[in-house]
Amino acid sequence: MKHIPLAIQLYSLREETEKDFTGTLKKAADLGYEGVEFAGYGGLKASELKKVLEDLGLKAAGTHVQLDDLEQDLDNIIAYQKEINNGHIICPFLPEELRKDKASYEDTAKRLNRVGKVCAEHGMTFSYHNHDFELDSKEGEVPLHLLLREEYVNAELDIYWLQKAGEDPLQWMKQYKKKTKLLHLKDMTTDGRQDFAELGTGGIDLEAVMTQGKEGNLDWFIVEQDVSHIGALKSAEVSINYLKENFK
Repeated sequence: MKHIPLAIQLYSLREETEKDFTGTLKKAADLGYEGVEFAGYGGLKASELKKVLEDLGLKAAGTHVQLDDLEQDLDNIIAYQKEINNGHIICPFLPEELRKDKASYEDTAKRLNRVGKVCAEHGMTFSYHNHDFELDSKEGEVPLHLLLREEYVNAELDIYWLQKAGEDPLQWMKQYKKKTKLLHLKDMTTDGRQDFAELGTGGIDLEAVMTQGKEGNLDWFIVEQDVSHIGALKSAEVSINYLKENFK
């Protein structure tokens, strides 16, 4: 089975990166993460970030960019990614006006596909990152299926949000095995709150998720924890230690 590297989504460490972007990347590398998925670049030019990554032995696993920004500035965004050797661009969220009903989703899907086509022409993979609202059926159709039906829209499946919506993450991973290049690893508390949790401390069947992921087409496993109650860096440490101990 091929080795699938581990990255961390820097949104998890947003308070830390705001104070010290480069220092936080170093801490992620020191914890053992092989890559980082960006949600902003700390004000660094691409050439500066490329050097930081090289110095720390990190790779770019992907970047999250909102759809409006992608449509307005795609050429520059792609050029930045090429310089830092990042092959993945991800739309992380849809504002409410783009997902009001089935017609809104259909229009949004076409917009995403146009962005994805340009990315593909540059040798890059474009993906959509789900939450739970895309699993709320609109006029008899599950919107996430509608989005992923597009040729150039791949999947960055988030297992927490799939489970929160009452879905089986494994079924989605199997159905979209070829289209899923990136997977967000998360855990969920077993109480009624269904809160975010460090990997291995909640109720998601991570062993099954990891096994299925390794049978798929993944380029990266990406740790993300939207909210931490023990400190974001501590959460990042607990999660990667769990992965190291259980999935060597």
